[in-house]
Amino acid sequence: MHPYILMIFVVLMYAGNILTGKAINELPPLTIAFFRLLVAFMVIFPIGYKSAREYSGTFMELKKPFLVMTLTGVTFFNTFIYGSLQFTTASKVSILETVIPVVTVILSAIFLKEHLGKVQWLGIVLSFVGALWVVMGGKIRTLTGLNWNIGDAIMIGAILCWSIYSIFVKRYMHHFPAYGALLVMTGISVIVLFPLVMVEWMLAGVPDLVHANLWSGLLYLGIFPSFIALLCYNRAVDQLGASQASIFLNFLPVVTMAGAFLWLGERITFMQIVGTLVVITGVLLTTQVRKKGSIHIKNKTKFSTTK
Repeated sequence: MHPYILMIFVVLMYAGNILTGKAINELPPLTIAFFRLLVAFMVIFPIGYKSAREYSGTFMELKKPFLVMTLTGVTFFNTFIYGSLQFTTASKVSILETVIPVVTVILSAIFLKEHLGKVQWLGIVLSFVGALWVVMGGKIRTLTGLNWNIGDAIMIGAILCWSIYSIFVKRYMHHFPAYGALLVMTGISVIVLFPLVMVEWMLAGVPDLVHANLWSGLLYLGIFPSFIALLCYNRAVDQLGASQASIFLNFLPVVTMAGAFLWLGERITFMQIVGTLVVITGVLLTTQVRKKGSIHIKNKTKFSTTK
């Protein structure tokens, strides 16, 4: 499947992650993270066990980078998001997630030596500004007037986690089998989060887990953002690079607000539509330049070989 289509699916599922996480935030954040990963582990186990066992030597050989990918992308990224949603709105979370592509691009340039041209940088800036425009309704200057709180500070952890995860995925994920890697990642995450959940329950009390709507939300989180979206994202990063793939995350505020309109009855303004078009323009600029550059390199290589 084309990597751009994969990233569109990723954005849709991650927007659903924010909306669902907000909808079931009567559960404490570590509890949500633990049960979604437990669901994911059970779903992945039948299709990932064989390859995980076959590649056991690779997991041990590259255990340090694999552990970094696990803790940043699977264990704590969404844990930080659910923690943030306890204190702030889904819209604010989607604003802050637009910082991820910028941080990823910078880290990719430093550690992966990914080169970005002037037009690509213009696309990144446009998509970032457009994402802010969507959430702020065209009044970006009011950003400084928002009531920032501890939830917004918690999102810094999510931003750093996903940016680091993207870098390591590009560099190391191709060594591992797709399903086997996700199985081991979710297994490790469940083990890491279990004692933290016990502490959370001792401090805040054992939550009521009998409601069907809570489990339908947890099932969604465990199957789509935790499993399918990660597969799609890892594949897209392998084909596009961490910088290119992360730019699509600037669609998150757009899709999140569309979801809020459809399911929560929130109003969409003309200014938000303008911001959406700016985001799309920025993403298209970034990806089209990459595509043309790739064709140029391919043709140059072919010419040199013929000569």
